Amino acid sequence: MNTATMDRQTLSTFSDAAAVRAAFASQRAAGRRAKDAAQAIGLSEGAVVQSHTGTHDQSLQATPLRGGQWLAVLQALEACGPVMALTRNETVVHEKDGIYRNLTQQGPIGLCVNPDIDLRLFFMHWHAGYAVVEPGRGGSTAHSLQFFDAAGVAVHKVYARPATDLAAWQALVAHFADVGGEHGFKPAAPQPAVAPDASIDAAGLRSAWAAMQDTHEFFGLLKKFGCERQQSFRLTQGEFCQPLATTVVTALLQRAAEAATPIMVFAGSKGCIQIHSGPVQRIVPMDTPGAQWINVLDPGFNLHLRTDRVRSVWLVRKPTADGVVTSVEVFDDTGEVVAMFFGVRKPGQPELPQWRDLAESLQ
Repeated sequence: MNTATMDRQTLSTFSDAAAVRAAFASQRAAGRRAKDAAQAIGLSEGAVVQSHTGTHDQSLQATPLRGGQWLAVLQALEACGPVMALTRNETVVHEKDGIYRNLTQQGPIGLCVNPDIDLRLFFMHWHAGYAVVEPGRGGSTAHSLQFFDAAGVAVHKVYARPATDLAAWQALVAHFADVGGEHGFKPAAPQPAVAPDASIDAAGLRSAWAAMQDTHEFFGLLKKFGCERQQSFRLTQGEFCQPLATTVVTALLQRAAEAATPIMVFAGSKGCIQIHSGPVQRIVPMDTPGAQWINVLDPGFNLHLRTDRVRSVWLVRKPTADGVVTSVEVFDDTGEVVAMFFGVRKPGQPELPQWRDLAESLQ
């Protein structure tokens, strides 16, 4: 069977799944990360993980989790103690250590609000989940929970840490396991075309922007005017938004570290936005074959951002009842926002002057 067509199916026959497992193991042995190894054989990461369910002799073992109980699964993680939350997109990987507490859900939207694990969860995009066991570093065993959308793209992952209570972890897996469960994946639908600038009521957009009282109103503003995010920046350029050089993310992180400016770092997938709030300290540029990175390598927080994929960066000012809130927003070659930076603040408080000065200095 052509591997390009496997992703559209449920890989239920042993011969298909065995072929996928063997091809994936070969790619991993060559040093590729799981996502890149799956891509190299023409499959989504979710389809590859599905192929590792059931009985087989490969080192990666996956157990499907019952669907539709995503909030309950995450709530059960509190008993496991410290873990690592990981959310990524094509350009940014955001890793944060902590304990899953204070999880709530309203409709398909979930919240996990803590000083360490801080998430916005969009469960309408959560299609499949698995408990995964695979070889770790130095001969250890890595335990993770991995969640995917309908296209097999990872929306969120959770990894056990040395301080994790593995007995509680294994009890969680046993409770939510759907042994024999199968999930099919299919390619994502193309993104809808952006409306022509001339079709947007730019004057109305600018007026509504100026009247904002809360940053959360921005999403409704885009919907009201039928406007794509970067398009709204172009149409309000000068008054509320300024384009920045694509190289400024490194300078932003370095200056924040030097001045000990507490910042908020947002990175997300279709199904989750993950947030770090606090200072950053160790900023490390790194080149790997075919990629350039800027990294934050701090205890409890790691960020890996591919600077070679950055295509545009914007300085954005949003009026609120607490004064102007300034952000730096990063877009890659998909046209999607892949990271956002703010100064640390809480509702009812004005923006940190030192953050605003830092952001404005990037022009």
